[in-house]
Amino acid sequence: MDYDAMVLDTEAVGPSVKITEAGTHSVDFELSNVELAFANSIRRVIMAEVPTMAIELVQIESNTSVLPDEFISHRLGLVPLNSKNVDDVAYGRDCTECDDYCEQCSVTLTLHARCTGDEIMKVYARDLQVESSRPNQWVGSPVITDPEGLGTVICKLRQGQELRMKCIAKKGIAKEHAKWAPVSAVGFEYDPNNTLKHIDLWYEDDANTEWPKSKYADWEEQPQEGEPFDYDAVPDKFYFEVESVGNLEPDAIIQQGIKVLQEKLASVIADLTHGEGGANGDYDGPRSPDMSGADNAATGWGDQGYTTPFGSGNSGGWGQAGAATPYGATPYGQNGSNGWD
Repeated sequence: MDYDAMVLDTEAVGPSVKITEAGTHSVDFELSNVELAFANSIRRVIMAEVPTMAIELVQIESNTSVLPDEFISHRLGLVPLNSKNVDDVAYGRDCTECDDYCEQCSVTLTLHARCTGDEIMKVYARDLQVESSRPNQWVGSPVITDPEGLGTVICKLRQGQELRMKCIAKKGIAKEHAKWAPVSAVGFEYDPNNTLKHIDLWYEDDANTEWPKSKYADWEEQPQEGEPFDYDAVPDKFYFEVESVGNLEPDAIIQQGIKVLQEKLASVIADLTHGEGGANGDYDGPRSPDMSGADNAATGWGDQGYTTPFGSGNSGGWGQAGAATPYGATPYGQNGSNGWD
């Protein structure tokens, strides 16, 4: 969807939104008449808890390229996949139709590339073929935005080298792994003139020269020299710049973020009202597939797949896309469990 620059301002006592610039993959807007904690919660939810699709499991049948299996699996996990109407896809842990994966909770993609010429062959995201059996017609397709229609480069092959693999994409959130992130960045700013003195700008000669102000500084009233400081003043205008990676449109990301925040607040209210359900209550918001622990041992999905210098697995088995690292254990879990955060 293409947007033209537009301004939308709601005259109301409650939250007010002014859209200043919008495009296919980004949107800038001003949020006012809310508290700082609420505005920041929107930012955090957009970045970490909006569900999307990403390749989670990879079965490598043949890999004669120079890249190891784990490296290619990691790159496949970071290929953006279309997540339109991702609500049609069930979370893996909630699926009642299968133990591992099925049409209700996953999308299957295949990749087969072989270099037969003398020149180096590049394998792109467009070479990922999506099987027709999926929850809807959009979800799981590789995101391709370049003018050539090629998409992300996965690897390069020389004559005689081959890649043949099967990939399973699942629904998840960026709180567990960055590959599920719907945005590449979320700009968040308030009080561009630093009237509230929330930050202390260190400088050598002149603060205005060494700390250039953002474009939003001209949108607010300039502080007057010698003006007394208002200790009761609080920020009420917040400037957002949301940039999508392409798997979801910017408006869908923000709407999903608000939906997730509403569900969280509803859970808290329910707990305070009824006093049941524990810390999480009946909250059934975004969750990533649980691929660790005893469940993995039962299903055979927990191993990295191949014997490597960094750990052992079952030869020819499944590996988690994005989970294998050359550094073994990380602060976020053992290698092959939760992967990079």
